[in-house]
Amino acid sequence: MRKPQERLKDILDAISFIERYAKRGPEAFKNDELIQSWCVRHLQIIGEAARALPKNVRDRMSDIPWSDIIGMRNILVHDYFDIDIDLTWEAIQRDLPKLKRAIRRLLADE
Repeated sequence: MRKPQERLKDILDAISFIERYAKRGPEAFKNDELIQSWCVRHLQIIGEAARALPKNVRDRMSDIPWSDIIGMRNILVHDYFDIDIDLTWEAIQRDLPKLKRAIRRLLADE
């Protein structure tokens, strides 16, 4: 079983992997299904790692929308034909930088 610190590092790694291709911009994301698949897969990993974190760890950073992250993972995994690419891109741009900062703070407190 993976330790909470490992799960938090999994989240940071997945964010870095997404950033690698997201920096190419929205047009590349919208027009390249390989980039979309890459990003969606790593968003799934973020959600799975978040789901597996113990409640006491999630409670220490209650400003992180854990249920939204886990809910997005569920949609990406189970409703893959209904994935809204524009909404996915928006989440990558809007939410991942904040999540990255919060996870770094949480790891520093460990």
